[in-house]
Amino acid sequence: MIFGVARVVNFAHGEMMTLAMYASVILFSAFELNPFIAVIPIAALFFVLGYGLQRWIVNPFVTRPEHSQFMLLLAIAIILTNAQLIAFGPDARSVRLDSLLESIELGPLLIDRGKLYAALVALATAAALFSCFRFTRTGTAIRACADNWLGAKVVGLNVNQLYAIAFGLGSVCVAVAGCMMILLVDLTPAIGPGYTLLAFVIVIVIVGGLGSMNGALLGGVLIGLSEALAGLFILPSAKSMFSFALLILVLLLRPRGLLGGKR
Repeated sequence: MIFGVARVVNFAHGEMMTLAMYASVILFSAFELNPFIAVIPIAALFFVLGYGLQRWIVNPFVTRPEHSQFMLLLAIAIILTNAQLIAFGPDARSVRLDSLLESIELGPLLIDRGKLYAALVALATAAALFSCFRFTRTGTAIRACADNWLGAKVVGLNVNQLYAIAFGLGSVCVAVAGCMMILLVDLTPAIGPGYTLLAFVIVIVIVGGLGSMNGALLGGVLIGLSEALAGLFILPSAKSMFSFALLILVLLLRPRGLLGGKR
């Protein structure tokens, strides 16, 4: 979404997600706040963080060459990773809820409660995002900026502010992902870059197509299924191999992404 609107690839995506995971750990440790509830204040905080990041740091780089944007966001990612390492140390942390320890039986299948609830929250977030862009004036204005930023300026839209709002909404999605992922994986400052690579190189940039929200959603499902099947039928360590194999296939057969349009 951020690229589709502001034409800037957020290479600090995974690092921002780990920051949301640490925020969830802190709220759980200090106030025993369930991550499913903590996601609300954390998402609000991340909207402000994303808005400010775009408005005062990223915005001057929007019209600069792509390598300048890459270096800026990569620098932010490195700063976030090392700041988290200094603040929290290298030890792994996690949040475990007793209510998620039992699985749900569905015929011959056993479904992990944590993964199921996280998937439902992800779908609800995606539906809310689609509804925002479809049915609100702000969402319509953001789509206008994405389609034709010069035309949006001509009709009087505040393009810079709309870019910042889009970046803020993207950061909200990152916050939701972090609050759900803390229930599924152990957290260390070093896990961020791997998720940045997975999200942007495979899911959005290639499988989803740059700027295609529908494609990003479809790409995420395909990546999840390919990794799950690889871990089930071959080896758990082969999951990443299949993800990148899918990347190569899409690069060869449809370089614009499965649902990507013209760039």
